Amino acid sequence: MIRVLLVDDQPLLRSGFRALLDLEDDIEVVAEAGDGLEGLALARRHLPDIALIDIQMPVVDGIEATRRIAADPALAGVHVVILTNYGFDEYVFDALRAGAAGFLVKDIVPEDFLHAVRVAARGDALLAPSITRRLIDRYVTQPRRTAAGPGLEELTNREREAVVLVARGLSNDEIADHMVISPLTAKTHVNRAMTKLHARDRAQLVILAYESGLVSPGGS
Repeated sequence: MIRVLLVDDQPLLRSGFRALLDLEDDIEVVAEAGDGLEGLALARRHLPDIALIDIQMPVVDGIEATRRIAADPALAGVHVVILTNYGFDEYVFDALRAGAAGFLVKDIVPEDFLHAVRVAARGDALLAPSITRRLIDRYVTQPRRTAAGPGLEELTNREREAVVLVARGLSNDEIADHMVISPLTAKTHVNRAMTKLHARDRAQLVILAYESGLVSPGGS
């Protein structure tokens, strides 16, 4: 069962998301909150698998709420997915830096929304296809690069290759096909790379890959 926390200051939207999620046998909405501070309290109380958090809210906004969740060891199992009204806005990358597993636009079709919840629950990075390209174009093409990212030199060649493929948006199964290895081995390479680079999830692994210069948009 995937346990979901909804955090949004618009009751009508929360009701819509909840009605959709409640129809699924494998998903349970454990709580709702109207601002980030209440959302944090409920996250600590219920320990959901997924926290769907609006990016702009009163009291504590989505970025700060995400940052506090990511910084709390007790909430290490909570995957934050940011909700936004727009195809892209300036806060999204800050939310990913803060520890979000990804983000979705609120006008997403129901089937894609449900798929996204399941993707995030298994720990995969989630970037809405309609805005991934703009994310890369606007922020990642001019990253704050260092000569070598923290822990980058500790990666094996195969782990480096796996990180590059994650940054290209490939799933573990697709990485396995590309590297001609089993999906389990691909997952192991990705997980070891995340551990060495101190990445909370695949979304942060993507950011680290670009910012370290390991991957460049349009390059290899």
